[in-house]
Amino acid sequence: MNYRHAFHAGNHADVLKHVVLLALVEALQRKDTPIFVLDSHAGRGRYDLAGEQAGRTGEAEGGVKRLLALARDQRPSTDSLRAQAAGNAGPAPLPRGPGALPEPVLRYLDAVRACNPEGGCTVYPGSPLLLAQALRAHDRLACCELQAEEAAALKALFAGDGRVGVHRRDGYGALAALLPPKEKRGLALIDPPYEAQEAEYDAILAALAEGLRRWPQGIYALWYPIKQRRTLRPFFRKAAALPAKSALALELLIRPDDSPLRMNGSGMLLLNPPWQFDAALAPALPALVSALGEAGASSRLEWLRRAD
Repeated sequence: MNYRHAFHAGNHADVLKHVVLLALVEALQRKDTPIFVLDSHAGRGRYDLAGEQAGRTGEAEGGVKRLLALARDQRPSTDSLRAQAAGNAGPAPLPRGPGALPEPVLRYLDAVRACNPEGGCTVYPGSPLLLAQALRAHDRLACCELQAEEAAALKALFAGDGRVGVHRRDGYGALAALLPPKEKRGLALIDPPYEAQEAEYDAILAALAEGLRRWPQGIYALWYPIKQRRTLRPFFRKAAALPAKSALALELLIRPDDSPLRMNGSGMLLLNPPWQFDAALAPALPALVSALGEAGASSRLEWLRRAD
């Protein structure tokens, strides 16, 4: 594997993925019982947006940084003004209420800002760090990463955190090896680099089928890139036929999907999503289109299979 996420950290795809991921955790934590989260392709967990790799692509500028700037420019709420007047440490709270960004987006931005206490946005938290920040003391996280350098960075990041296990192993195999969890409730995030391109989807479908066989009540969240969406139709048909109770697709296209040579957007396929999750995320997608999209940008929220 040659993929390094540091070149792409904080881009529009990360924004969508992490908005959805944190909303899933929030929904699961409405019950007090512990949850388990598996991150199949975890990366290094934290990225330097001021570093050479992120600077070479500048993708965060059109993603998380643009979104943060927009959120700060919203009219301050009463709570924000009170916090500033009280002299609270750290950046002022983001505006909430009428005219502000939807709550799922603000939850995500709050998590990013927690990693940048001095203000600005020089550190981007990957999925493992966002999850570790969100999980409670009795929740548990397993992170899988095959690349030696990335896995070592991940182990160093979570040294001393007993809730987090780091496994240097293939993420697809982890769905067979680490499921079902003792916690019974939770989710598996599957976020491969798609270096195998179209062949990746066969491995994904096999891993999802095995995961559902071992942990049928688990939530499965798959991130996927979109170049030309019509090429994904065979995969969606097969995914809808998996033995999950329901399947929901949420997509953000920052430009029309008219070129096979670039990533024009991305999506999250959710198997067994929480009750009314579509309603909770519906306001976030058009807000992201407005904030991050170019001409011809769009979003999509579609049930591939509804619960009986």
